Amino acid sequence: MKTKAAVLREVGKPFEIEELTLDPPKEGEVLIKYVAAGLCHSDEHLRHGDIVPRFPIVGGHEGAGIIEEVGPGVTRLKPGDHVICSFLPVCGHCRFCASGMTNLCDQGATILDGCLPDGTYRFHSDAGEDLGGMCMLGTFSERATVSQNSCIKVADDVPLNTAVLIGCGVPTGFGSAVHAAATEPGDTIAIYGVGGIGINAVQGAALAGAANVVAIDPLANKREMAERVGATHSCATAEEAHELMQQLTRGVGADKAIVTVGVVDSAVVTNAFNAIRKGGTVVVTGLADPAKTTIELSGSVLTLFEKRIQGSLFGSGDPFKDIPRLVDMYQAGQLKLDELVTNTYSLEEVNKGYDDLINGVNVRGVIIHDPNA
Repeated sequence: MKTKAAVLREVGKPFEIEELTLDPPKEGEVLIKYVAAGLCHSDEHLRHGDIVPRFPIVGGHEGAGIIEEVGPGVTRLKPGDHVICSFLPVCGHCRFCASGMTNLCDQGATILDGCLPDGTYRFHSDAGEDLGGMCMLGTFSERATVSQNSCIKVADDVPLNTAVLIGCGVPTGFGSAVHAAATEPGDTIAIYGVGGIGINAVQGAALAGAANVVAIDPLANKREMAERVGATHSCATAEEAHELMQQLTRGVGADKAIVTVGVVDSAVVTNAFNAIRKGGTVVVTGLADPAKTTIELSGSVLTLFEKRIQGSLFGSGDPFKDIPRLVDMYQAGQLKLDELVTNTYSLEEVNKGYDDLINGVNVRGVIIHDPNA
């Protein structure tokens, strides 16, 4: 069948709207009609070259939709099922899945290539070239053929145009605070960068019982949103935040710091490292060019104060456990999602959506594929 999609063909170029041919599902695969797709900064990394995928690639890795067809061997899903996609697949049997680290599943090795687990592609151009889908999903397409390992079924009454955020930004931020930072009641937590991921780290820290949640962002609209969803304090600069946390903790320092800025650099990691107490932890969740050194710290301070640096992917959580739990929290009114969607866009407006992201307009922008779903 044919599908309309937003495609990246090289670094530095905008998304191009193209009509592609989409193959039907093979063994273990499903055909999904996307209802919505989140505009996450990771796809902007591809456009700007901070991270370079295999080109051409259909963008989008935060998505939710309705299953239209299933391939052989698919027993968990059926046509008509509503699903939220995980940007990381879970095979369930590799060494890391078997060890409980499903966010590090071996199938995630090809998410920047965009092929499915059998090593082949489902998107094709009229010229016959194969196109990958970002994170094996390609949610900036009306439809896609994806692995069943990337789909988590949810109830039919879950509003997919909002719950789509639970495919990436929400569990990544929430888990950075709850799983990776292991926030405890009474903690002081510093969060550097309050975009689509950082705002959910704020929610996670607050829901975990932190006494002080300090949101740090230069943009007033994002600091205001952070205070609406759980931040006890907000600061425009790292220097202001450092002074505040010294006052809040009587000179001890923050228990944990979470780095969720759009592009991580050495300065923000150093600021977070200096802000935490002895035995404290810095969680680095944001991304940058893998070829660049973005952590340069005093080894002596690391040793003498037993500080920790912790990387976090998908919030160090389990997609098949955390996504349903976060949906339940949203429906119970504990987790705020509607408030996070600043603007919605059509597929053709994808470049405007990313311009708004870069200009700080959005906490989260969402592409609505099907307004009637």
